[in-house]
Amino acid sequence: MAEVNPAEVSAILKQQLSGFENKASLDEVGTVLTVGDGIARVYGLSNAQYGELVEFETGLEAIVLNLEEDNVGVVLLGPSVGISEGSTVKRTQRIASIKVGEGIVGRVVDTLGNPIDGKGPIEGETFEMPLERKAPGVIYREPVTEPLQTGIKSIDAMVPIGRGQRELVIGDRQTGKTTVCIDTILNQKEFYDAGEPVYCIYVAIGQKASTVAGIAKTLEDKGAMAYTTIVAANASDPAPMQVYAPFAGAAIGEYFRDTGRPGLIIYDDLSKQAVAYREVSLLLRRPPGREAYPGDVFFLHSRLLERAAKVINDDGIARDMNDLPDSLKDKVKGGGSLTALPVIETQAGDVSAYIPTNVISITDGQIFLTSDLFNSGVRPAINVGISVSRVGGSAQIKSMKKVAGTLKLDQAQFRELEAFAKFGSDLDAATLNVIEKGKRNVEILKQGQNDPYTVENQIAIVYAGSKNLLRKVPVNKVKEFEVDYLEYLNAKHRDVLDTLKAGKLTEEVTNTLEKVAAELSSKY
Repeated sequence: MAEVNPAEVSAILKQQLSGFENKASLDEVGTVLTVGDGIARVYGLSNAQYGELVEFETGLEAIVLNLEEDNVGVVLLGPSVGISEGSTVKRTQRIASIKVGEGIVGRVVDTLGNPIDGKGPIEGETFEMPLERKAPGVIYREPVTEPLQTGIKSIDAMVPIGRGQRELVIGDRQTGKTTVCIDTILNQKEFYDAGEPVYCIYVAIGQKASTVAGIAKTLEDKGAMAYTTIVAANASDPAPMQVYAPFAGAAIGEYFRDTGRPGLIIYDDLSKQAVAYREVSLLLRRPPGREAYPGDVFFLHSRLLERAAKVINDDGIARDMNDLPDSLKDKVKGGGSLTALPVIETQAGDVSAYIPTNVISITDGQIFLTSDLFNSGVRPAINVGISVSRVGGSAQIKSMKKVAGTLKLDQAQFRELEAFAKFGSDLDAATLNVIEKGKRNVEILKQGQNDPYTVENQIAIVYAGSKNLLRKVPVNKVKEFEVDYLEYLNAKHRDVLDTLKAGKLTEEVTNTLEKVAAELSSKY
């Protein structure tokens, strides 16, 4: 028989007793009154907070949305299988949050931050970021001064976007809204390669899973997933997941913003989020308003978009911003920014519908895409007349600002005269001049999909267009001329392009550009 060692026994007992807790644990537990259509009403959770996670006995989580006198309305974050009247629900005492860290870059996650790309769990240190968070107050913000280069000529020249701005991308279905956003992400590769990445978050709301997979593949192939995170709430996911997906994306973006880095977030698209929110609200019996949307659908979008900001470049002040997990406090730096590109889909070009007008009034400008332009081969199909940027001009680099100053006006005049030109053939020389120049500018501003331009190439070609250096080039040869012109400049006059990139437009530079343009246009 083995010897019993008393010291061993007492050590084991001590270890067992040291883990003993003298106080009883108290879980607040409620009972399901009704369940169905993705929502449940729960009795007995009298201390539950708005936005808190609660857990059903099956392990399914739900978020508290309605606080009523005798019950709380919760929205289920998954199918309600196994939950019935009388099931128990317990409070988790956690406000709905998502785990964010450096390891989330390059991943595809769902609304709760669980990876859905089959590459295993998210690695490295993570921090709990609340889905709902107060936007930075006016003290914590600074004016938008740096450009966010999209690589799209017509945007960077005429409706420029600055870091920390919110620019709405709006248009009917199939007009290239997502393409504009994806091209903007691809253009950040240049900054990633230079070691100053702009961290991109693409939030896909209510899209087909196959579409999202296609976008992920494009980004992967072009090497853009190295600085991009995709948050996907697909069309097959429950409505609450679609409502909260943009907030999850914003929480990831805020992690980069608050650690002093630039972020770019794309919400594609907020019309689908509003529809999901309407569904949830009506099921919870909140009173419907205009177009049956609930009264707080404006607040839904404003509190989301207001979280995109340029944070003041002062670590001390930035650290005072609220709601951050303590573990993250020492990593907070000033000078970060989060730029938002919300997407809204209009029905038959109706900008005056409820959701489009709401979001237009919240954002700092809009990029308008129209079916007419798209179908007539002008792509990206940006309608210059009604697209504006209320900030970007002050964020453009000096050389681009000088060169593109007249371009927008020229294009607006051209569109106006183009309509007249259809009626009369005997036009005076000045009108003809505007129309010919306009036609060439339209050609210059056309651009292929997934083909972003560097800022110096954009300035060089826009200069040629706005100074009418392509007078002698036939309209159908403008694209060829552009390729030759940029190849020649990159090969023989790299110093000129570097000067433009630095924001300087000297006489020497303009002379070179004019000389090269004259030389090449004579070939056509």
